[in-house]
Amino acid sequence: MSILSRNDICWCGSGKKYKKCHMEQDIFISNIEQKVGYKIPRDIMKTEEQIDGIRKSCKLTHEILDMVGERIKVGVTTNEINTWVHEYTVEHNAYPAPLGYGGFPKSVCTSINDVICHGIPDDTVLKDGDIVNVDVTCILDGYYGDANRMFIMGEASKEAIDLVRVSKECLDLGIQQVKPYNTLGDIGNAIQQHAESLGYSVVYDYGGHGVGLEFHEEPFVPHIGKKGEGTILLPNMTFTIEPMINIGSPEADVLEDDWTAVTIDGSLSSQWEHTIRVTETGYEILT
Repeated sequence: MSILSRNDICWCGSGKKYKKCHMEQDIFISNIEQKVGYKIPRDIMKTEEQIDGIRKSCKLTHEILDMVGERIKVGVTTNEINTWVHEYTVEHNAYPAPLGYGGFPKSVCTSINDVICHGIPDDTVLKDGDIVNVDVTCILDGYYGDANRMFIMGEASKEAIDLVRVSKECLDLGIQQVKPYNTLGDIGNAIQQHAESLGYSVVYDYGGHGVGLEFHEEPFVPHIGKKGEGTILLPNMTFTIEPMINIGSPEADVLEDDWTAVTIDGSLSSQWEHTIRVTETGYEILT
C-alpha cells in the first residue's frame, strides 16, 4: 500500500477520503507492527461491497444446510446428500465449491463417526447411532460461503451426543473471542482450554481459513493456541472457525483417496463451522 495523504481516496475501495475511512486504523496497525516486528497485510480486509457478496453466499450455504437437516435420516446414503446439495446449489444460480477443487470428486463433504473431515460421498448408508458432518461451501456471484453442521442419526450413544455438544460449545467459545485487535491465538486458546478441560483433544493438522474471494485464503486459523499470539484480527476480515474435536488422539491419518482424514485411533470426531466477519466492535456470523 502506497503512502496516502489525509484527503486521498482510501485504499480499501470505499470511495471515501482516507481520513474518514482507514487512516485511524492504519495508524493503530502501524504501531502494532512496530511492536510485533512484522507487516500486517491490509488486503485481508474486505470492502463493504465484497462483504455484501460474501454475506449473500453465506446465506445460501445456511439455507442448504437447513435443507439437509430437514431430509437427512437413517437409511439415507451420503451420495443422496451430495445430490441434494448439488441440485439445490445449482437451482439457486450458484456452484458447489468442493466439486473439482484439487480433484475432489463431489459437491459436499460428508464425514461420519471417526472421519475428521473431507469425507467423500458414496453409497454408504447412514445407520442408527451415526454422527455425520455435512460441510457445504457455495460460490455465488464469485463469492464463497463456508459452513458445516453435525447431525445425529437416531439413538446415538451418550459418548457421541456429548462429543457433538462439546464441539459446538468449542465453536461458540472461539467465536466469542472475535473482535478487533484480539488474535487468532485468543480463538485457539478458548477452544483448546474448553475441549481439553473436558477430556477431549483438538485436531491440529487442520484448521479454519480466510474465505470469501477464494475457497481458502490467508490466514490459517488454528484451533489451539496461546492468548495474544498469532495474527491480529482487524475489521472486515472474513474467515472460518471450524474446530475438530476428538474423543481420543488428536492425530489424523489420510486414507488412500488422498482426501478422507480419519482419527488415528478410530475414535469419534465432531466438527462445527461458521464463516465469521470481524466487525468494528466484535463479530458477525455470516453463515
